Formats: sequence, structure tokens, C-alpha cells
Amino acid sequence: MAALTDRFARAVDYARIAHAAQFRKGSNIPYIYHLLGVSSLVIEFGGNEDQAIAGLLHDTLEDCGAAHEAIIRAQFGEAVATIVRDCTDGTAEGKAKHTDPEAKRRDWIERKRAYLAHLRTADEHTLLVSACDKLHNARAIVQDLEDTAVGTAVFDRFTGGRDGTLGYYQSLAELFTARGVKAAPVLDALVGRMHVLAGAAGAGKVLG
Repeated sequence: MAALTDRFARAVDYARIAHAAQFRKGSNIPYIYHLLGVSSLVIEFGGNEDQAIAGLLHDTLEDCGAAHEAIIRAQFGEAVATIVRDCTDGTAEGKAKHTDPEAKRRDWIERKRAYLAHLRTADEHTLLVSACDKLHNARAIVQDLEDTAVGTAVFDRFTGGRDGTLGYYQSLAELFTARGVKAAPVLDALVGRMHVLAGAAGAGKVLG
């Protein structure tokens, strides 16, 4: 891991501004908490500065709009923009088209299946950032499952519900393991814990 430069500092500020009005699902925690967490995991697992910056910006297109891609490319380079794009399973504009709950769920399933298929051939730079994103999310889900005030109600926050969310994370853990991503063993253990706490130990995949 090379030393972080002022590019990283500028990316923190970019992420802070882009996601300023957003919070983690079911909480009052500013969304940048997740972005900083993902970037920290990327660094922990040996990612380079481009990957660490992509960790900060990985949700920008999905949550803030497709127009950010060109800006990210201009400010942070092609490598960062490519990883951000490859970590995006749908833009803010695309997701906003679906308002009916059933339509949103069908769109969610289609997007997740397409994303899993994409990851099977994605390069190692994208895979590490994606795995760190899912790892940070999985830790948050497990933490809520272990909180008696939340428990399995945590799945009410997710379009995929309990079974869809568990199936998606199981598929991700298996894919990252098969691709040899450094973060995969930690994610796999968390997904196992997630299944146990959700009362679904041994449940099969829903997606894949």
C-alpha cells in the first residue's frame, strides 16, 4: 500500500459533500461512516490508493446520480472511475423509476443477479473494493441482529427482505472465496453468523 496523498483527502471531501444529506438505513449515522469504513478495510487488506479512493466513492453513482462518473474520472483518474462504475449495480436515476414495492423487488433481484454475474469476471482491483463494501455492510447487519432492540427486524429495511438479503450475501461470500479475495474469509464467517442469528442456518442461496 503506497502512502496516501492529497488525492485521498480530496476524495474524502468529495464523498462528504456528495452524500451530505444521506444516512445509514435505520439510523442517524451520516452515510460517510460507511464510506470511510469501506476505504479503511481496503487499506487493511492491502489495496492501493486508487482502490482506497474508490472505496470512498463506490456508492456515488448509485446514491447520488450517474453524472458523478465523469466528474470522478476528471478529478481522480480512469482507474478510480472504472472501479466505482464496476462496484455500481444501478444508478440513483434507474432505481427511482420503480415506486411500486413489487416492481422495486423485481428490479432488486435483477440488479443483484446481474451484479453477481459481473463480479465473476471483474478484475482484482474491483473485487477487493466490492468485498470490503459487502464486509462492512455485513458487520452492520450482524451488529443489528445481535441487538435485542432490533433483531430480525433489520431485514425490514432491505428490499430483498430476510431471505433475499441472506441469499445475496451467501452468493457474494462464495463468489469472493472462489475468486481468492483477501477479505473473503472474514466475510464468509460473518455471513454464517448472519444466517444463524436470522434463524436460517443452512439456508440455500436465493440468487446466483
